[in-house]
Amino acid sequence: MLTPSDYLDKDAISLCEGLRRKDFTAEELTHSAIDRAEEVNSKINAIVTENYEQAIIKAKHLDKNRELFKTSPISGIPFLIKDLSTVKGLPATFGSNLFKNYTAEKSSKIVEDYIRAGLNIFGLSNTPEFGLTITTEPVANGVTRNPWNLEYSTGGSSGGAAAAVAAGISPVAHATDGGGSIRVPAACCGLFGLKPSRGLTSIENEPLGSWDGMSVGHVVSQTVRDSAAFLDAIKLDCPRLFPMPVTEGFFLSNLKKSQGSLRIGLQLTHPGNQPIDQVCLDGVTLAGQLCESLGHKVEEIKHPLDYTPVISAMSKMINTFIFQRIDARLHQLGIPLEEADIENSTRIVASLGAKVTAGQYLKARETLYSAELALGNFHKSYDIIISPVLSKEPAKLGWLNMNSEDMKNYTNCFRAYGGFTSIYNGTGQPSMSVPLHQSQNGLPVGVMFTGKWGDDAILLRLAKQLGEAKPWPLRAEL
Repeated sequence: MLTPSDYLDKDAISLCEGLRRKDFTAEELTHSAIDRAEEVNSKINAIVTENYEQAIIKAKHLDKNRELFKTSPISGIPFLIKDLSTVKGLPATFGSNLFKNYTAEKSSKIVEDYIRAGLNIFGLSNTPEFGLTITTEPVANGVTRNPWNLEYSTGGSSGGAAAAVAAGISPVAHATDGGGSIRVPAACCGLFGLKPSRGLTSIENEPLGSWDGMSVGHVVSQTVRDSAAFLDAIKLDCPRLFPMPVTEGFFLSNLKKSQGSLRIGLQLTHPGNQPIDQVCLDGVTLAGQLCESLGHKVEEIKHPLDYTPVISAMSKMINTFIFQRIDARLHQLGIPLEEADIENSTRIVASLGAKVTAGQYLKARETLYSAELALGNFHKSYDIIISPVLSKEPAKLGWLNMNSEDMKNYTNCFRAYGGFTSIYNGTGQPSMSVPLHQSQNGLPVGVMFTGKWGDDAILLRLAKQLGEAKPWPLRAEL
């Protein structure tokens, strides 16, 4: 039998082991996830679409056909999909009133991979409109609250996923990252969050669905080993849209290998010349000291790239993709952009995207290629860059308002809060947030570690090493 406390104290791998030993059934496990959701979701608003009845039906099917547990090491786990990826037959709002009453006709590629791995989808998690900001407060589906303190943001855009995991609804949840959307909510909610290398996983099999490779899919999790196991489930077996990094075996088994000494650079200045709160700098400094104590070589560095042209190029490309997504929906509804029920900042993004020319897009793409090559050369001297994830501790709800009438203030707040994560979406490198620090208010403060393209296994081994040296709590005491 699986008690509520047992469920909260186990990560996904432990739960899978219990399923296979017949300590409990998949139906019991699924009821545990649903019971926890019904207990806490009204407080945090992490889940915006429930799929509870179908999940219980699937769990019963798994229990009657136990050979299905051999599908993968994570088969049978109750799982949440972020409401930016579609699940056939379920509503898909993308955090926007523009898609109110829309039902997905097919599942996203990454969702198909999760279903093939035997995961049991019991709901969809909240996201800001089209995943365009680093808090989760959409007009369409309401505010998601941080389980560590309900007055604070979860980060975004995988804020619903992070809130669900931090609150113990599920030990792992699907997330996507097009500019920091795995790492930022992981940092705000005290979780582990790895953005994989470009080409290792997929969201869709066409450029629009992955923002031309800038957006990748994976999870936020309580433990490093869960992240590794879920990455094994969705890593590609052959290149799709982009070159695929070479990997040795499975990421989960790779965690057992010893990690040699790494050359690590500390980034202690903001790329946009914004102030960084001392608590975030302390997190980076202490992480560097921890790495030194583990035998790694650490020194302060100046980042090799000028972020400004790279971020400008990324913005042009993202604006183009958002316009294409919105324009297709507008044609379905037969209305112009001016009449679309979308938030103010989204309307601006779409309007800018409509004006991007083919020449401007190609120039932006060339800028990203150049940045990718420059960082490739930098990593000949350094294996890892340690930096803040955010320049401030988690923000209070309402401070970063996508639907503000004062877009200048919104932009200034966004620039002051972020700035570190998105460049690695442009260059395609693996990058992770590790929950190594806390503010005086008891709020999590993540630290970002970024490696060379294809070095996902090294980052995971380093994270495991850090977690063993300085364990973090699995969840908030909500």
